[in-house]
Parts: sequence; C-alpha cells; structure tokens
Amino acid sequence: MPKKSPLILMKCHEHINLIVMNNEVLFFNHFDGPYYPTLKLLHKYPNMLPRLQVDRGAIKFVIGGANIMCPGLTSKGARMDVSVPADTVVAITAEGKNEILAVGTTKMSTDDIKRINKGIGVETVHYLNDHLWKTVVDL
Repeated sequence: MPKKSPLILMKCHEHINLIVMNNEVLFFNHFDGPYYPTLKLLHKYPNMLPRLQVDRGAIKFVIGGANIMCPGLTSKGARMDVSVPADTVVAITAEGKNEILAVGTTKMSTDDIKRINKGIGVETVHYLNDHLWKTVVDL
C-alpha cells in the first residue's frame, strides 16, 4: 500500500462499511462480519484468497448472484485444489475463464462438499456486475 495514501472507512446505509483508498473500494463488510476484498482488488491480486472453480453450467447463476451449490463444485469441470474449512472466504472462478467471478464464504469444508455433494457449498457475497462492482467513490 502506498504510504501517503490514506485509508478511509466509509459507513454506508444498511450497516455496510467500505475501506477506500485513492477513490477505489478495496474491502467491505456487513454489520460486524468479516471484511471481504472487492473483485476489483482480487483482479489486481488474484492469489489473495483460496480459489474454487465452478463448472460452465454454473457461470450464469454465479454472475446472477446465486449461492454455489455443491454439485457445481464437484462436477467434471469444477475444481477444488485447496482444502479449506467452513466459513472461509474464497474466490470463485469458472471453467474456461481466467477472471474471478465472485467472492463468497464456504458453508462447509471442501472435504464435506465433496463427501455430501448437496446443498449450498459457498454463500456468494459479491459478484460481477452487482451494486458494489458498479460503485464509484468520489471523495
């Protein structure tokens, strides 16, 4: 981080907090939950979070803001190369795509996602073209 650029905490409507630097939103949280990096920050630093990959069939649902179901993470085109516990912040990529599509929190460990293979695997909190993606900060 640049030494002379101040970090600004912006408190927004509905108990949303934004961390802003140089008019760019870097992190956000809701109520007292964890801080999540924005997709724009993850596109600059893609290895910041562990990555899970969904299959091609899940892309339109992820971009629409849907939670990621376990079968979308365990099918042929999906990949879970890292082992993470439940409640871990992860980046979501898709088969055949290089960019990160979403940020979410695992609802169960990756081992449980593989074993149980039903229900919600990752709760989506930020995705391409949502309101946060379109946010422009003008200070």
